[in-house]
Amino acid sequence: MPAAAPTLHPPLVAELSTLGQQLRLRRKALRISAVDAAEAAGMSRATLHRIESGEPSVTMGAYVSAMHALGLALVLDLPGNAKHEAVSDRPDVAALPMHIALAEYPELKRLAWQRHPTDALTPEEALSLYERNWRHVDLQAMPAHERELVDRLRDQLGGGRLLV
Repeated sequence: MPAAAPTLHPPLVAELSTLGQQLRLRRKALRISAVDAAEAAGMSRATLHRIESGEPSVTMGAYVSAMHALGLALVLDLPGNAKHEAVSDRPDVAALPMHIALAEYPELKRLAWQRHPTDALTPEEALSLYERNWRHVDLQAMPAHERELVDRLRDQLGGGRLLV
């Protein structure tokens, strides 16, 4: 039985509803069934339906699991910030860029053959592409700056390892 929904102000209800709609649109765009998406996220189809409906009683962990199953990541935005900046909480680690231009990374560009060469990916999308297609990466042809990018993606988003 679902938990009782917390009382939310109307703007917050609208934000959750928008988030749910965006997740549903992403799932549909990927042509993934609700059953398959729910299974990939480790939840029931009913919980996924509640997420896509913007239900506030669903745990944050379930929302994040659904997002991850759809290749999305949670990004926090400080109110009033007009520009997103790359941020690292460790001064010894170079921050990941908010967007990774395919044109600057030849192996990533080859892996994303179905995209326009001027497209940019989020770091999460780039890591996912590298991991899913690592067997097609030509390490001999990979330039040093791209190896550095893969290392930073692995360390900052992959928990220190590539899932290959």
